[in-house]
Amino acid sequence: MRDTISDLTTKMEKTKSVLKEDLNTVRAGRANPALLDKVMVDYYGVPSPLKNIANVSAPEPRTLLIAPFDPKSIQDIEKAINMANLGINPSNDGKSIRLVIPQVTEERRKELTKLIRKMGEDAKVAVRNERRDANDSLKKQEKAGELTEDDLKHDLDQVQKKTDACIKDIDDIIAQKEKEILEV
Repeated sequence: MRDTISDLTTKMEKTKSVLKEDLNTVRAGRANPALLDKVMVDYYGVPSPLKNIANVSAPEPRTLLIAPFDPKSIQDIEKAINMANLGINPSNDGKSIRLVIPQVTEERRKELTKLIRKMGEDAKVAVRNERRDANDSLKKQEKAGELTEDDLKHDLDQVQKKTDACIKDIDDIIAQKEKEILEV
């Protein structure tokens, strides 16, 4: 029974961290190196994450600077950024690549908040599915005689409390990201 609750806690934490990673890739008009986390570069025939073959920094609020460890890979990095469909055109000076993040329009901000809310809702659905799985597991344990009825009730309450806390955390994460996007 304790394993079920600790597994549930682990899964909920993982769901929140995946949501945070996904939200980092949403462009909010401000340069954030995490925006390029999912960009894969074909480096000598091997797909590699951009952060493994270049240093990504934000020297100015709306500019990302990519300094490849191997200057020969600049063309491959540019190609990967274009293929990632970020809506940002890279420009290189032979040694590094600059990405200027365009100002986000009001209409686009509203679209992004809808996208973020959908991501949050998907994370909540995942948490509810994890709750259902934990509840099912606890009920099976009770049927098998591993749990008493009182223990089952107590553990089901624990599962619900953890679920409520996780959903509140997700709401807070979404509200924070919305605030960041709607900031001009």
